[in-house]
Order: sequence, then structure tokens, then C-alpha cells
Amino acid sequence: MTSAKKQLRIAFVGCVEEGRECLREILDFGGNVTAIFTFTDEIAQKTSGAVSFEEISKTHGIPLHKVKNTNTPEAIELFREINPDVIFVIGWTRLVCKEVLEIPRLGCIGMHASLLPKYRGRAPVNWALINGEIETGNSVILLNEGVDTGKIIAQKAIKITLADTCQTLYHKVAAAGQAMLREILPQLEKGYLPKTGQNEGEATVMPKRRPQDGMIDWQKNAMQLFNWVRALTHPYPGAFTFLRGRKLFIWEARIAHYPRMDEHVGKWRRLSPGTVISIDDGVAALTGENEILTLHRLQFEGEPETDWKTFTNQEQLLVGEVFQNAETKINENLINISPESIND
Repeated sequence: MTSAKKQLRIAFVGCVEEGRECLREILDFGGNVTAIFTFTDEIAQKTSGAVSFEEISKTHGIPLHKVKNTNTPEAIELFREINPDVIFVIGWTRLVCKEVLEIPRLGCIGMHASLLPKYRGRAPVNWALINGEIETGNSVILLNEGVDTGKIIAQKAIKITLADTCQTLYHKVAAAGQAMLREILPQLEKGYLPKTGQNEGEATVMPKRRPQDGMIDWQKNAMQLFNWVRALTHPYPGAFTFLRGRKLFIWEARIAHYPRMDEHVGKWRRLSPGTVISIDDGVAALTGENEILTLHRLQFEGEPETDWKTFTNQEQLLVGEVFQNAETKINENLINISPESIND
């Protein structure tokens, strides 16, 4: 049951699941949320992981404002009219301008899905997985004009397991954010928040990722490619390769523990990374360092996503075919080998 609303006037800005869950936590606490800001439908459709705030808005009777960003003259004027004591900016992909930062008397509070000052910038969860990290976290900060450089209000560490994908890790990040909100909201209502400056000497800044950055490099080893696929899978645009001149998305992959490895390595040395060496238990492809990645969910661009058995049957995939890049000619995409020459 939702408690009686507190006195602090709160405006909320968000566009993805983490933000929506944190908004629910604020409302469950009884926070006096006076306005919700999210992307216009057009921008939301182009934003990975964007979710709707319509239901929360209607259920709680909170005005919902759909904006291109928080920094347009129209949005700034709305914030001034609402006159919030604090603005939460959680699960948002744009910087907040100085004019907005100066409106709430207690400032703008944001979250960043890393243990700041590490992994500042874009796609911190994706980058943590790509880089093979075993730990990441979530940080609550007081926003300033920099990129994730504000003072830290709270932090929670999160373990990364081999079972995690970008989606499961974001769920962990969201849960950590909710837990921190439960800790800081009572303090915020009293007008006090602990704040610690970041250590600039430990800072790292990550670049933005684009859908076209998902190309698989088969020269990398199996662990690197396993991390690559799970970092870019749903709800993100996906890791991809090319087969028969067509773009092929890989949504799930596993590292293979191939039997009698030592006996096979000599035969594999003459094969190109990306060569299909088996279709008995997933689509097994050779990677760099003579390792193997098995592909379990695949999708040609423009076609339905399927499991590997369905894919191999429908496409009549052959041992010896090679996953390659866009520049490779189709008639070079099959090398003259047989299953026996690879597996015996």
C-alpha cells in the first residue's frame, strides 16, 4: 500500500526500464511526484530499451510530458512552472543543461550504471560485459554539467556472472538503484544527502555505441566473442556477422568445451576463424586462438529469429561455410572441407 505523500515536490525524467522501476519505488515511498518527463514516441522508437510511462501516469494521476530532450526552451519553461524541489533523472540518455540543473533547490539526482568514476559515458553495462568485467555497479550522483562527474550520493556493487547478458545485468542495476532510493529518500525528505567527490585519477570514459558497431571479429578468442554477443543481445541491436552475403544476427552463444581438443587443433590451424566445424550441438564456429563458439539463436536480417536447429534445417547450413565480413564475396564463403576432415 502506498503511504501518504511526502511534502517534497519531485519531477521525474526517464525513458528505460531502470527509470520506470525507480519511479515506482519513489511512488511506493509516497513521494510527491508532480510531473513525469520522457521521450516523444518518435525518439523512443529509436532508443534501445525505451519503455512507456503512460500507465504510471494514468494510475497515479501524474502529468506526463513527452519531450525531445530536457533542454529545449519549452521543456525548461515546463520545469520552471512545475517548480520542483528535486528532479530525478534516471534511465535518460541526454545531458541536462545548466538552466534545468539550477531550477530545483535540492538539485538534480541521477544514476549511472557503473562504479563511478569508472565507466563514465555511454553504454556502461554493455562495455563492462564486452571487457569481461566480473563486477560493476550503480551510482547515485548529484548531476552537474559534466558527463557523470557529479558528487556521489550512494553506490552499490554488482557481481557479473557468466549467465548474465546486458538484459539481466540491467535488471540487477535497476534493483540496486531501487535499494539505494529506499535508503536516500528518507534523508532527502529531511533536506540532507551525503555527497562525496569522485577521484578523477581513476576515471574512465566510454564512447557511444551504434548498431553498426556490433560486427563480430572472428579473430578474437571464444571468451571475447561470448562477451561480445551477450553484451549486445536483446534489447540492444545485436552482434552480427555475414553468411552467404547476408547479414546474420547472433543473439545467443556459448563457449564450447570440445572433446579431444588436442587432436583437432592441428587440423584447425589451416581453417579461417569463423569456419563452421560442426552443427551437432549448436552451430560450432572456429574462433581465434583455435577455440570454438557455439551459436544457439540466429536471425538473418529481415527474417524471424530461430533456435540453431531450426536455422540449420531451414538454411541447409553446411560444415565448412564461413562467417565473414560484408566485403567478402559470396562465392568465397564455402571452403572445400568435409565434417570428417574436421572432426575425425
